[in-house]
Amino acid sequence: MSRETHYEVLARNGVSRRDFLRFCAMTAAWLGLAPAAAPEIARALETRPRLPVIWIEGLSCTCCTESFIRSSHPLASDIILNMISLDYNDTLMAAAGAQAEEAFEEAIAKNRGNYILAVEGNVPMGCDGMYCIDGGRPFLRKLLQGAEHARAVVAWGTCASWGCIQAARPNPTSVKTVPDLVRGKPVIRIPGCPPLPEVMSALVAFMVSFDRLPELDSQKRFAAFYGQHVHDQCVRRAHFDAGEFVEAWDDEGARKGYCLYKMGCRGPTTFNACPVTRWNDGVSYPIQAGHPCLGCSEQGFFDQGSFYSRIRDIPLLNTMTTAEKVAAGVGGAVAAGVAAHAAASAVFHLREKSRRMCDENSAGEE
Repeated sequence: MSRETHYEVLARNGVSRRDFLRFCAMTAAWLGLAPAAAPEIARALETRPRLPVIWIEGLSCTCCTESFIRSSHPLASDIILNMISLDYNDTLMAAAGAQAEEAFEEAIAKNRGNYILAVEGNVPMGCDGMYCIDGGRPFLRKLLQGAEHARAVVAWGTCASWGCIQAARPNPTSVKTVPDLVRGKPVIRIPGCPPLPEVMSALVAFMVSFDRLPELDSQKRFAAFYGQHVHDQCVRRAHFDAGEFVEAWDDEGARKGYCLYKMGCRGPTTFNACPVTRWNDGVSYPIQAGHPCLGCSEQGFFDQGSFYSRIRDIPLLNTMTTAEKVAAGVGGAVAAGVAAHAAASAVFHLREKSRRMCDENSAGEE
């Protein structure tokens, strides 16, 4: 039996043709594509079956799944029912025990070579993998079995991508990441603790529409969502540029929404789309709400000392700077402006004086 296409599922659920085309246009915009890409996305969703996804969990807190089911653009229910074919998920599925193991085997056999393997959590290698047992065997075996026939593997969240807190020094369970262990398959990192839920839907939409993986950066991250620093897109960036910083919690600067760099914000060194996508139906994100970015999508963020100790160097326009230099630069710019104004005024007055002298001389000659 052939799988339904995206459009067939949407139509069956009462979605009009107009709304379907609007959805395609929004998807194109979400992926940063030109408007001309919308018809191509529509054709793909009309003709191609839903993309099968097998979602497994290693050593994790399940926050990635919790984040995913709270997706608002689109809703998680729309993703699961209309965009993808979620054939296996440890947390969301009704089956358990032997039935769950059978569902995993069946999902692989049915979708061999066509499915995405989404991996949440990392892989503890200590004590022969006994720190994370799934179905009576180390999680490593389940990961490798799922990856063998996958079209691509998604390291979903910072645990899978970078190891997260379980891999913090001294890494007592000898944690390894998914990219460390999977060989011979494309691996995509979607870091974040938790990751942005909309990134998964965008990844699926891109693969269905263009039948290929999206552009990845040098660290195998989805470039469209990890191509800029949080700092570059921040709602408080203007205050940073003006040298206006929160100096203590609940001071006047905090009440005015000044930059949180001095309070430990990792936005200048963190690649993520939080300021653009935001959380809770696009309402806010940590910095906007008054808390510094922890840099949770970066490798080793949990080993960088206190979250409230400020970083010393800031990458800015291919140079390194500090808050003090920014403030000094603002002061210098003001001083330079005053000096320029004074110089311009002096030139103006000299010209006026010269003009008056010329007028007086001309009048005397007459």
